[in-house]
Amino acid sequence: MTEDKSSDVEERKTTRLLSPFEEMDHLAAHFFPHRWMRPFHTEWPSLPEMGSLFEGKIPKVDVIDRDDEVLIRAEVPGVDKKDLDVSVTDNSVSISGSTSHEEKEEKGDYYRSEISRGRFSRVVALPSDVDSDKAKSKFKDGVLELTIPKVKKAKRKKINII
Repeated sequence: MTEDKSSDVEERKTTRLLSPFEEMDHLAAHFFPHRWMRPFHTEWPSLPEMGSLFEGKIPKVDVIDRDDEVLIRAEVPGVDKKDLDVSVTDNSVSISGSTSHEEKEEKGDYYRSEISRGRFSRVVALPSDVDSDKAKSKFKDGVLELTIPKVKKAKRKKINII
C-alpha cells in the first residue's frame, strides 16, 4: 500500500535575512496604517488636475551658461503670471510665487468642495556675475524663461595651451 505523503508535507517558503533598513521598512509598513502620512490624498489626480501637483513644490530649474548671457528656465505649471515674483542680483535669481485651486461639485444631495493653496520659493546661484538691470523674461505654458547678460569681466575667454 502506497501512502500519498504530499498532503502531509507542508510547503516551506524560502526566506532570506533582511537588512536592517529592509526590516525597519517592513516593521513600519505593518505598524502604521496604509498612507498614514497623506490621509486626505485618496488618488492620483486626473490629467486636467495635473497642474495642481506643483502646489507647494520647488520649481525645476535649468541654468544654461552661454558666452554672453545666462539663460534660466523654470517649470511652474499651474501658476499664473500675476502670482510669480522674480528678482535678480549680480550672482543669483530668486523665483517665488503662490498657487491656489478651488473646486466645487454638486449633484443632488452630494456636495464636494476642495480648496488648496501653496507657496514656493527657490534661489538659484548663477555661474557668473550678470547685469541684473538688463534681465529679460518670458512666461508661456508654465515655463518661465530669464535671459540675463553677463557683465564684461565675467565673459569666458579661450586660452591656448602651449
